[in-house]
Amino acid sequence: MQPYQILILIAAYFGLLFLVSFFSSKAGSNAEFFRANRQSPWYIVAFGMIGASLSGVTFISLPGTVTTDSFSYFQVVLGYTIGYAIIGLVLLPLYYRLNLTSIYSYLETRFGKFSYKTGASFFLLSRLIGSSFRLFLVANVLQLILFDELGVPYYVTVSVTIFLIWLYTFRSGIKTVVWTDTLQTFFMLLSLGVTLVVISDELGISAGGMFNHLSESGLTKIFFFEDWKSGDHFIKQFVSGAFIAIVMTGLDQDMMQKNLTCRNLKEAQKNMFSFTMVLTVVNMMFLILGVFLTQYADLNGLNAIKDELFPAIATGGELGIGVAILFILGLIAAAYSSADGTLTALTTSFSIDILNIEKHYDQSRQMKIRKQIHIVISILFIAVMMIFKYAIADKSVINKLFEFAGYTYGPLLGLYTLGLFTKIQLKDKLVPIVAILAPILSYAISTNSLAWFGFEFGFFILILNGFLTILGLILIRAKHH
Repeated sequence: MQPYQILILIAAYFGLLFLVSFFSSKAGSNAEFFRANRQSPWYIVAFGMIGASLSGVTFISLPGTVTTDSFSYFQVVLGYTIGYAIIGLVLLPLYYRLNLTSIYSYLETRFGKFSYKTGASFFLLSRLIGSSFRLFLVANVLQLILFDELGVPYYVTVSVTIFLIWLYTFRSGIKTVVWTDTLQTFFMLLSLGVTLVVISDELGISAGGMFNHLSESGLTKIFFFEDWKSGDHFIKQFVSGAFIAIVMTGLDQDMMQKNLTCRNLKEAQKNMFSFTMVLTVVNMMFLILGVFLTQYADLNGLNAIKDELFPAIATGGELGIGVAILFILGLIAAAYSSADGTLTALTTSFSIDILNIEKHYDQSRQMKIRKQIHIVISILFIAVMMIFKYAIADKSVINKLFEFAGYTYGPLLGLYTLGLFTKIQLKDKLVPIVAILAPILSYAISTNSLAWFGFEFGFFILILNGFLTILGLILIRAKHH
């Protein structure tokens, strides 16, 4: 594809998003920005959340993992289903009963102000790092295939990208995001579906023969029970999957804010359960695509591995212009469907959790402050992405940084577990200290675990982190008088 063709495609895509934004935003009030007036149809939320859950990391990376890891990732996906069930049956009823706008305000009613601010701060940190990283991955691909050729520097690419997202979310926030996410999920799934059909046709696989073809490929092993010390052992992956779903969806303002725009609890639960089923199928389709892409690369002597596999084949031109166009659309959709929600969620959390604007100011002042915060967070996004690009030359460090974003969810896991399943009260002022020490301790144990125990933590680090937080919180429990 020529650079100018890709540019036209991106312009048309954003044109569509602005159209959706124009029709979905009305008053631009805070109730609309934070909660979409609790009027979102549950099926729209469920469909849109698929795109937000997948992100550019899944879109680019998942097909590329099949060569080395077979279908082991599906063990994590099966764990997700348990995590999502717990969100639907335990967390959503709580959030609706307390009529929350920010889910972290629960921590204030349960433990006190310091616990509440700690929970919100850890969310702000992890989302800012995690989402900037996801967007960075995709911005890098676009920079390579397009903007370098046009002589556009990276900082301009990033600044314009964030500005465009700010532009279509600044009026109605989550109300717009619920609808734009639907559009972005559609493009991702269309890209996935069409590429699957075209590439299986290229490989001469009929619909009826697909199952046999996959089982003969030697790349579809799902369950790993052999070596309990390795990172891909079933128990580790499955349990981690459940916990990752609980913290990265159920304890995450970005994902839950969408759920809380449904009309009532019953509709939010319908959304959660239908979303779980579709997401499981979609992840399996990405893994199947990985098998076909690997075989296609082998047959055609293409030297593309891991993260390069899907982009190289889709944009190489051998599968036709249609696949290339849909790949780029899917890629942009994957990037922006998680970034727009994050921008809105960080604005919501900072406004309500850190500044308490609903308690301190009248409606017009609240809106003014919210708009200012929205701009500040957009600028922060750009700054973090610039740090990723220029301060970190070694790309493996970035992977460690992404893991680090996982560390920040441990304290949230600990606080909510104690809050929901015990009656313990805490010495609230000491909570931030525990929340800072637990990840540091987890990091020390994780980096030395292979030497000390001959055991790799992998995704399990989140559980260790949550466990250490709970231990710490129990040590600072308040004595009953």
